[in-house]
Amino acid sequence: MSKAIGMVEYKTVSAGVVAADAMVKTSDVTIIEAQTVCPGKYIVIISGDLSAVNAAIAASRTQYEKHLINSFILGNPHESIFPAIYGTSKIEDVSALGIVETYDATSIIVAADEAAKTAIVDLIEIRISRGMCGKSYLMLTGEVAAVEAAIEKARAVVSADGMYLDSSIIAHPDPQIRDAIL
Repeated sequence: MSKAIGMVEYKTVSAGVVAADAMVKTSDVTIIEAQTVCPGKYIVIISGDLSAVNAAIAASRTQYEKHLINSFILGNPHESIFPAIYGTSKIEDVSALGIVETYDATSIIVAADEAAKTAIVDLIEIRISRGMCGKSYLMLTGEVAAVEAAIEKARAVVSADGMYLDSSIIAHPDPQIRDAIL
């Protein structure tokens, strides 16, 4: 049994709340986050053993499919995911800056996990649809080559679902940019 996280994103608040209730009643999972995000969508992030997260997400997808936008399950997520989501990442310096932007909430977390597992990079922030009309983004840093590899992998993962919007890499960003994002 391994630790896992899963997430569902719904078009409506009511469907999201009902699905969240069904997920915790289906299996032994913990709600990490359940809230509205722009533009009136609802996200639920859960954690638990991989089998429990699988069962909960499957129940949510099956029972409330009509309003489901997207979902994911990550077994053994990268340890930097949650600090980046909650804005508590400890970043000392920004050598190169990579940014990926998506059209939805769920794909950005999968992209961040893939990026962090692809190269030696530090996740700075994962912004999930808050104040962005449903779009999301991630920022990461590391050596230029590592950032390039991580961003390419994240872009490829998000593009597979059609949720890729844009990405950029800045080698050695100006100190004013560094200070603004840290």
